[in-house]
Amino acid sequence: MRKAIRPEEAADIVPDGAVVLIGGFMGVGTPERMIDALVARGVKNLTVVANDAAMPGKGIGKLVSAGAVSRAIMSHIGLNPEIQQKMIAGEIEVELVPQGTLVERIRAAGVGLGAVVTATGIGTPVEEGKQVIEIDGKRYLVEKPIHGDYALIAAQQADYAGNLLYSLTAHNFNPIMALAGRTVIVEPEMIVPIGVIPPDAVKTPGVLVDHMLARAA
Repeated sequence: MRKAIRPEEAADIVPDGAVVLIGGFMGVGTPERMIDALVARGVKNLTVVANDAAMPGKGIGKLVSAGAVSRAIMSHIGLNPEIQQKMIAGEIEVELVPQGTLVERIRAAGVGLGAVVTATGIGTPVEEGKQVIEIDGKRYLVEKPIHGDYALIAAQQADYAGNLLYSLTAHNFNPIMALAGRTVIVEPEMIVPIGVIPPDAVKTPGVLVDHMLARAA
């Protein structure tokens, strides 16, 4: 049986300067209590890998507002004017990656691939500085895997063994990030006895989960 920990304990595990994969899609599936604890701790110089920067006051946007992020690898920052301003001011380095390419680069890290090849970005600024190969007469970009020191994800349910079930759009990035994070910390909405989650519904097996947050009081 896995011992659940408090958000403050989880935040203490993540050091300054870490590369963190943070799940969520416009804040859906983002571990909000974990982020609040990181902000309260005053974490600095994070490289955040995520689909997007959410919005000011929500999800990853809280880390941006707190000055905790020095680099962001994302597919979209359009709903967060704060990160846009910080990028223009040179306070945050932003690497924009097409969404499908981003999730494939994370997946490649999780399953041990050396790279992925894609035609997305050929002939655009995305191509600049990257290796290009030709396969059957067609040009492809070689995109390198994105590993995370930590994967911070949310789940609808976790059982006492750490098996996870996700809901709706939380499926987009969370299961993939759980593969690619060297240390995986999950924030479940509820913790249930083993057997409540049907085996076919488990999207992340407990063997991949290192730490699990206790439910909110």
